[in-house]
Amino acid sequence: MPIYEYECCECGKIEEVLQKFSDDPLTTCKHCKGALRKLVSHSSFHLKGSGWYVTDYANKSRTNNAAPKKTETKSEAKKESKAASD
Repeated sequence: MPIYEYECCECGKIEEVLQKFSDDPLTTCKHCKGALRKLVSHSSFHLKGSGWYVTDYANKSRTNNAAPKKTETKSEAKKESKAASD
């Protein structure tokens, strides 16, 4: 459930309220019975770094069963091409 902030137009107090999306907004202040207005505030939820998409995660079934790939260095490639040309 989201937390909403309301500010009283009379006394200026700000109140945070945990409400469902379907709940009606509050209209009167608990402290002075003045009119409330709903505030728009910043979210504390931040998406940082990678890992939020399917492509950012390694497929565990592929990495555990797959044999490590051999990478060929330039010197190995030269040796193989020289041996093939002899």
